[in-house]
Amino acid sequence: MTPAPGTRAGRGGPGRIGTFAAAFGACRLAYGRLRRRPPGNPKSWDRTNYGGRPVSLLAGPAVAFGSAAAVLPAAPAASLAVAAAAVCGRYDDLRGDHRRGFRAQLGALRGGEVTSGAVKLFGIGAASLVAGALLKEKPLDKLLAGVVIAGTAHLVNLVDVRPGRASLLVLGLGAPGLLRGSLAAAPMGAAAALLGEDLGEETMLGDLGAHALGAAVGSAVAASNGRLGLAAHAGGLVAAAVWGERAGSG
Repeated sequence: MTPAPGTRAGRGGPGRIGTFAAAFGACRLAYGRLRRRPPGNPKSWDRTNYGGRPVSLLAGPAVAFGSAAAVLPAAPAASLAVAAAAVCGRYDDLRGDHRRGFRAQLGALRGGEVTSGAVKLFGIGAASLVAGALLKEKPLDKLLAGVVIAGTAHLVNLVDVRPGRASLLVLGLGAPGLLRGSLAAAPMGAAAALLGEDLGEETMLGDLGAHALGAAVGSAVAASNGRLGLAAHAGGLVAAAVWGERAGSG
């Protein structure tokens, strides 16, 4: 199989097991160091989860680092998408408010207010289009790849409402991609690394981690599919976004 333009698959890079292990190890290492010395204000990483239990958001930067580091040698474009999604997600973790959904964010923009949701929408969207343009050769494929990356980032964040759901979704979405290359092993390794702590309600991904994992697995899907697969994934993701918009406003 010919590698996508923005990847280096098949050129001596690590295989599936190596990529999974690299992401897993990098994530565990980052999480340990982050727990010992959280960046910035330590209190900014504290949250109360859906059940009222105190948790930390430190899983977020750990999985983002693990995914980006493992995918960088094979697909720098995917690493770019992960980094941008992490930055935008962290901004929303810090500045987010009660408003949810695209209509709310665009409505605020029309009123002259730039919400954290709008930062995510345009920041992750732009980075995804750039990554898609680097991963594919033909204009339509570039556009579809960008939609897949941004849409998957949104989907993973959409389901991150209970412990472990986002990580389990990433493992499920990434598994078929292992048959076509090693890129999917990066987000899968990072998600698996902290799944126990996530399910145990010790930590959570937050917007930072959920968007980063979603961008990573979305990049793997985009890189490993042709136009028909890209169109099918893009259509499904748009439908999921529409459903999430209606469910959130209902």
